[in-house]
Amino acid sequence: MVQKVAVIGAGLSGLTSIKACVDEGLEPTCFESSHDIGGLWRFKEKPEPGRGNIYQSVVINSSKEMMSFSDFPPPAEFPNNMHHSEVLQYLRLYVQAFNLLKHIRFQTTVLSVRQTQDFAVTGQWEVETESGEGFESFEGRHFHSWEYRSADGMEGKTVVVIGIGNSGGDIAVDISRVAEKVFLSTRSGGWVVSRVGQGGLPADLVGTSRMDVMVRKLFPSWINRMLEKKLNESFDHTLYGLKPKHGFFAQIPVVNDDLPARIISGRVQVKPNVKEFRGSSVVFVDGSIINKVDVVVFATGYNYGFPFLPPALQAKCGYRLRLYKHVFPPELTQPTLAVVGFIHALGAINPLAELQARWATRVFKGLSTLPSEETMLKEIEKDTTTMHQRFACSERNPLQVEYIPYLDSLAKKVGVRPNILRLMMKDPRLALQVALGPCTPYQYRLTGPGQWAGARQAILTQWERVVQPFRTRDVPQPENKPYSGLSIIVLFSGVTLLCCFCYNKNPLSKLHGYVH
Repeated sequence: MVQKVAVIGAGLSGLTSIKACVDEGLEPTCFESSHDIGGLWRFKEKPEPGRGNIYQSVVINSSKEMMSFSDFPPPAEFPNNMHHSEVLQYLRLYVQAFNLLKHIRFQTTVLSVRQTQDFAVTGQWEVETESGEGFESFEGRHFHSWEYRSADGMEGKTVVVIGIGNSGGDIAVDISRVAEKVFLSTRSGGWVVSRVGQGGLPADLVGTSRMDVMVRKLFPSWINRMLEKKLNESFDHTLYGLKPKHGFFAQIPVVNDDLPARIISGRVQVKPNVKEFRGSSVVFVDGSIINKVDVVVFATGYNYGFPFLPPALQAKCGYRLRLYKHVFPPELTQPTLAVVGFIHALGAINPLAELQARWATRVFKGLSTLPSEETMLKEIEKDTTTMHQRFACSERNPLQVEYIPYLDSLAKKVGVRPNILRLMMKDPRLALQVALGPCTPYQYRLTGPGQWAGARQAILTQWERVVQPFRTRDVPQPENKPYSGLSIIVLFSGVTLLCCFCYNKNPLSKLHGYVH
């Protein structure tokens, strides 16, 4: 039985993997190449080449309740869509609350992970590491979005941003504050949504319930049309040059509150795909040319890879890694390697990675078993075919899953999927929140392994934590003063006289007519 587990990376997926190991009584050791936790969410003045990094203005797209860990609600006073510094603060609180820091070896880079000679029997691995001080930054006129930090130095320049994903949209908006001209190039367009939803609530708390998923499954085309129609009511995506060929649910939308305002004010101009570069000029596929371009930012996605793993474990099915449920390589004789957090969905990564880690550690410990290799390979082929039918996948966007159905499929394997019918019999108030409210991660701590006593209260108080950050100014409510007796008499008398006048006017006229 597995006792010691190596966790590579102390980002949010690594941190929740450490905790899952501890919860199952395993001994985790996390290898982190930098000097601190946070991974992507740790802002770095000097970017690390080839790694995902963030820029100064980044605000998380998912609201705090949807991106929380299932047994650790974010502080009520935190804003709903947190700045990256607040996300890192939340991760620090998580590490502190569960005493995870002692399991992390900082400034230790994993060079290779190899199977031991008796792997078929023991399932053990050898991890080769080295200590180091990180990487040097790359500087140049053309650079990738992972190198972008802020708009400093872009004053008065002409900038072309290539790619309209979330990074491309954010960077174009950020640079447009100071640059003379900003052009946003997109090959396929994208649906643009706001973080601010109905009534000013976080947008991802609306339309993300289990009931919404059921309705969308029953009427997919109608729901898609209605949603796209509603988005076009805010601004017409065709008019703004942003309308994609794919439907809304086929690809992750661009979450950006400011891009439409930048386009309508001319601060950002949307252009088609780039055809070629000619010196300092950029030529687009429609024949238009922008001359004297100072900076080009490639927000074109990332190549992914696991160079420290044996090549046999990096086989692909379609564009995705050949992993059962996006977690386990099916070829291993012993299921002692899991990929956690390599997943994409219309929802926050934390709950996805956390449930993957909870399932993986139970498999490691022998509490949950995997199907045969043949069965796993068939399911991988089937899932890949389904994924390519439903989503617009590509080499740079290799996989996407349906958020709640995928979470539920993992929760079923762990034994923590909420039973709404049973809840309705025992706790109707909670059952309604689980069925009709936003599918927050606490639902996966109500029962089963890893059950948390505070899960029910976390669900019932989630809207209070949503509202709390808005309470920075008390707005006086208009007083509804009861009418006094005299006021009522005067009002009633006036209405009565008016009715009598209107009623009697015509009859009197007729009477006078008869007399004459």
